[in-house]
Amino acid sequence: MIERQHLSILAEVARSGSVTAAAERLNLSQSALSHTIRRFERLHGLEVWTKKGRGLTLTPAGTHLLALATSVLPQFDRAERFLADFARGSRGLLRIGMECHPCEKWLMRIVTPFLEGWPDIEVDVKTGFRFDGVTALRNHETDLLITPDPIDDPDIVFRAVFDYDLVLVVSERHELADRPFVVPKDLADEVLMTVPVTLDRLDIYTRFFMPANVRPGVHRTVETSELMLRLVAAGRGVTVLPDWLVEEEGRDLPVRMLRIGREGIAKSIHLGVRRGEVALPHMQAFMALSEQSLRG
Repeated sequence: MIERQHLSILAEVARSGSVTAAAERLNLSQSALSHTIRRFERLHGLEVWTKKGRGLTLTPAGTHLLALATSVLPQFDRAERFLADFARGSRGLLRIGMECHPCEKWLMRIVTPFLEGWPDIEVDVKTGFRFDGVTALRNHETDLLITPDPIDDPDIVFRAVFDYDLVLVVSERHELADRPFVVPKDLADEVLMTVPVTLDRLDIYTRFFMPANVRPGVHRTVETSELMLRLVAAGRGVTVLPDWLVEEEGRDLPVRMLRIGREGIAKSIHLGVRRGEVALPHMQAFMALSEQSLRG
């Protein structure tokens, strides 16, 4: 078996020209170095060098191994540096999973400064809004979960990094436009547009309609918030979105934001990380950038 030590010894002997000098540079005794090479030669039934006066001459086998050492040893060194960087959290891959549709827009606030600050960390985003984010995090399919709905899990730490309100968005011409808030029966005849997720993941249903035993007149799903806002502006229905998203994407559209219920629906974007990885430097940096993103 060829081991890294054999290649290191051969490379150092070739560089220094003597066993004694090579042993000193490798922090080995001369006898230990010689014993290692003699054992290697016996195992493979060949010689890697021969003595010529006070110097050494590589055999054809030794010359071949030296070429291998020249190629392979730098790769070992790079791999060790990479592993050290990974251990410090300064190099690697950050796989992000998202459980909320509008979170993709919010994430764009964070990605650019994060990539600039951590050039050796690659970022991959899983935008499957129907996937089970907690399970993916537990199974190491992702490294960080962005969700508005944290759970109590002993293996995962959730941190709230961005607070917002869900609001009802209507056209300026809508009969509800001047109301400060709406109650469930106000929407009983409306066309409600939401993102394409199951009803149990829509707060407008679980926290507003279902407790009042009310349903909207029509429920329609739309893939993008931009299209939803334009449909609302055109009077084709109403929608529910985070207030910050409406402020950003709907500022030039004739739409109004209304509280959902008298008290409104307050939410927070949470970051979920496996408990043992919260202290990684790049995780701390991502969380800090996320908290700084609050209101711009």
